[in-house]
Amino acid sequence: MFSIKKICALALLLVSISSSVHADNAPNPASFASFRKQFKTQVAYEGNDRSPVGNSPDNVFKSVQYQSAVGQLAAMLTPDPKDGKKHPAIIWITGGDCNSIDGTTLSQASPRTNDQSAAAYRKAGIVMMFPTLRGGNDNPGKHEAHFGEIDDVLAAADYLAQQPWVDPSRIYLGGHSTGGTLVLMVAEASKRFRAVFSFGPVAELRQYGKMMPVNYDKMSSADLLARAPYYWLPSVASPLFVIEGVDGNIQSLESLRSKSRNPYIKFLSIKGASHFTILAPGNDLIARKILLDDGSASNISLTEGEMINELSKK
Repeated sequence: MFSIKKICALALLLVSISSSVHADNAPNPASFASFRKQFKTQVAYEGNDRSPVGNSPDNVFKSVQYQSAVGQLAAMLTPDPKDGKKHPAIIWITGGDCNSIDGTTLSQASPRTNDQSAAAYRKAGIVMMFPTLRGGNDNPGKHEAHFGEIDDVLAAADYLAQQPWVDPSRIYLGGHSTGGTLVLMVAEASKRFRAVFSFGPVAELRQYGKMMPVNYDKMSSADLLARAPYYWLPSVASPLFVIEGVDGNIQSLESLRSKSRNPYIKFLSIKGASHFTILAPGNDLIARKILLDDGSASNISLTEGEMINELSKK
């Protein structure tokens, strides 16, 4: 077992590493879960949105609170269908400021060319949860740029598993853009979820530049390492699907693909789709797969051909 001191020393090697370098060319000091247990981040900042989550009209979602390490955090959850059954469920992490959500917007109809509400799941009868994260909306805590937020997502899964209308063995995780990067990192940190679907992530958070108000040049080497998902791909130990349209942020997907030898990870680059147009058809297809995924372990498979065919549907 490597000490955090030695991990940080090895991490110094990564400060100048760009996302074009293979992860397997760098030392692998520990699993991401082990690293995170030993490391305390120095990154914390206030979010821009300090407003409450807001209401969901027509009871599409109900507002709930779940317990995390920083206190009670807000979430939107599809209500109990009251049919006496246990249903599969998915936690979805939005893009942009993925620590915050707008309950009203998430329940409204979105254009198929840019459906960031991932409505396909709730329309298919899959329980859906949008958690807010530390420092988001009017939550306690501060943003940690995809570090402590990993623990919040796992805490949301614990809450979801306790709901009587949820099948705790069939909880999935998905996200888009910054949310796609976060769910990728959750998959690297834990095999808590039956399968994870990451739309349009980046290989390392420095690629977001000023989207996150942190100074990457002044981050410690260990804090940079903690936010380099390409480096921790070997830690993934459950099904993970990384998806992007060829007309979107495809360089990041191909960079991640080039660094991975992990059989748990499937990369899908979809011709004719962008960072946004892939969402509606991709989630439609995944929702149907989830409904059929009822064995002792996940049997979900996805191919680029299936995604392209789904994209062609109106």
